[in-house]
Amino acid sequence: MRRLITLGSVKGAPGVTTAALAVAAAWPEHADGHVRPVVVEADVSGGDLTVRFGCPHMPGLLDLATAARKEQPGSLLAATADLPFGVRAVASPAGGRACAEAVRLVAESGQRVLLGEGADQGTVLLDVGRVGECVEGLLGASDAVVLISRGGADALAHTYAHLAEAGQQAEQYVLLVVGPCPYSPGEITATLGVGRVVFLPWDPKVADVLAGRSRSALRTSGWRTGRLMAAAREVAQLLTGTGEVGVKGLGGDLARAGAVPSASSFLRRGLAGLATKETGS
Repeated sequence: MRRLITLGSVKGAPGVTTAALAVAAAWPEHADGHVRPVVVEADVSGGDLTVRFGCPHMPGLLDLATAARKEQPGSLLAATADLPFGVRAVASPAGGRACAEAVRLVAESGQRVLLGEGADQGTVLLDVGRVGECVEGLLGASDAVVLISRGGADALAHTYAHLAEAGQQAEQYVLLVVGPCPYSPGEITATLGVGRVVFLPWDPKVADVLAGRSRSALRTSGWRTGRLMAAAREVAQLLTGTGEVGVKGLGGDLARAGAVPSASSFLRRGLAGLATKETGS
């Protein structure tokens, strides 16, 4: 059976698709029985992959939506395209009602159309863009959820609210913080209650490759050694259990070991102040 990992943001556009492609490109070769992961573009806005790489959206997400209505949906591999850097992806059309309806049908089918038959192997990386009502069911069904956020108090406040609503399921989450952040991973872990925090430094050269803007850099292997890819590799190792520690139970293990500091009063004051400001406005 395949594994399902959902990637999304609570608010804004911190680069979910780029992060999903980076994690897929950094996936350990020996994980999942040497089966490459598949990125599924299930964002209601859609269309990023077709614009970036010129890959067709048919076959793609619309075909998955059609298959979701069938008793035996078959394999999603029939709807994949190969991106220039070796990542397999299921692309979607650019926005519109058709795209939103396709995401809804795929989500309503649960894991069935995404995970395939019992003998199918590998991991599906589901890029949902911004987390919304139509994909909430998939969050609970996912083996792990990667939330992607910028590092400011305002962005982290929205992430905190989402994690609070998730309750015990928050142990499934990995938080990927994009760009500058004044807080340490320990502060964020203790304050937000998320099990694992990874900082994703925004490397323009690597981002250009993953956005389809730098075909010349793609012809060399240097972009795979950038800081962004190093962080993506750490996330991939966490998700596959090939790193130092897996996702589940990390927060509790660190707390018992005394490795998690007390909640940062600085970050808590920042979140509380933001909440007060929004309530008064």
